[in-house]
Amino acid sequence: MNNEYLARAREAVPDAKTLIILASKRARLLATGAPPMVRCKDENFLDVALLEIAEGKLVPNFNGEPDDFMAEIAAAKAAAASSGQKQEE
Repeated sequence: MNNEYLARAREAVPDAKTLIILASKRARLLATGAPPMVRCKDENFLDVALLEIAEGKLVPNFNGEPDDFMAEIAAAKAAAASSGQKQEE
């Protein structure tokens, strides 16, 4: 991880937890084929995500509805359970 990109990203998003979530979600998108929004000399997806945040291309979006991770986990468990039941039948 490039410490310069991290320092610049922390200036743009000072809350550490928000920065971690934002950068990790974006790095995952980049890893699955999303095009980068900036040119980066590093090929590390996390570095690209941090540089995008530092340059203001990626910002946290708080629209009053926080992500409900527990609901996503429950839905994934329910889907896995229902597919397991179908396989047993």
